[in-house]
Amino acid sequence: MQKLESFWQNMQASHFLSNSLADYLSAVAIFIAVLVALKLFQLIILSRLRKFARKTKTDFDDALVEIFLKIKPPFYFFVALYFSFRTLSLTPLVEKIISVIILLVIVFEIVMAAERFVEYFIKKYLGEVKDGKDQKKYSQSMLSAASIIVKIGLWIIAIVLILSNLGVNVTSLIASLGIGGIAIALALQNVLSDLFSAFSIYIDKPFEVGDFITVGQDSGTVEKIGLKTTRIRSLQGEEIVVSNRELTTARVQNFKKLQRRRVVSQLNVAYESTQTQLKEIPKTCQEIIEKITKAEFDRCHFTDYGESSLNFELVYYVNSAEYVDFMDVKQKVNFEILSKFRKLEINFAYPTQTIYVNNESKGGRA
Repeated sequence: MQKLESFWQNMQASHFLSNSLADYLSAVAIFIAVLVALKLFQLIILSRLRKFARKTKTDFDDALVEIFLKIKPPFYFFVALYFSFRTLSLTPLVEKIISVIILLVIVFEIVMAAERFVEYFIKKYLGEVKDGKDQKKYSQSMLSAASIIVKIGLWIIAIVLILSNLGVNVTSLIASLGIGGIAIALALQNVLSDLFSAFSIYIDKPFEVGDFITVGQDSGTVEKIGLKTTRIRSLQGEEIVVSNRELTTARVQNFKKLQRRRVVSQLNVAYESTQTQLKEIPKTCQEIIEKITKAEFDRCHFTDYGESSLNFELVYYVNSAEYVDFMDVKQKVNFEILSKFRKLEINFAYPTQTIYVNNESKGGRA
């Protein structure tokens, strides 16, 4: 014990750069202790927390543990170095250099952890996509764009924070950046509007790739939803390019959401039809429609007296979202009605005009 005490006293008596050798030895011991403690925390405690998190229903705790597990060893090294240097007397320049290095490392790790958390949030709440290569590509592009925007914001905040700790007056810098940002935003107003409209379409999902939509006078199938424009393939075959801003402000009809189609048909029969024939029309139409697959009868009524016809309104549904099925059923109904009416001798009306001439004699021949 006496030798150890003597050795320690000699270490305290020996000085180098304003610190005794004992101070340096203590700093090394603190450095090793902190480094070992942080490494044990990562290897043992976090590993156990990971096993526990896997047993829970939510995956938020899994993501949180993974964020801590991905912290790189240099971070622990500099944290341990910071605590060890706190025990030493250093020159202001050395303290400033060490503080700046540690600040850079800590801010870097915090930003990286925030990026991982943002990526988890985006993939969790915005990354659910349906099957299909086009939809997956669209989702990936949107996620990448969102991730890039958030990361740029995080790094801007980090840089401002570092400059502020270095003694730089960031108030004027922020003011100048604000003015420059406003100028850039005004210059890129249309582009940014389309970009945020793309995010609105992605989140709200009024339509997706493969949907048949109508925008104003244009109709077609959505082929691609980009960051600035959406491409639609019309029925005639040409590609229609519409800005995303226009799609979020216009009235869009999405026919993919359609489950069945309603058909309203006018049946105009001649005035010469008898009352018995007229009463047969609603029943006949109902029997015809009930026998046709994918057709559902709603009603048929004698609605009004036309100028040259007695008008019936027939309403039925086609239980299919496909336009071809809709036209097939409608055609079949029309053929059956025409055939049945001819058997019942019910004539369809066409525009006619009857002129009555009053032929009165104005006198005999002499």
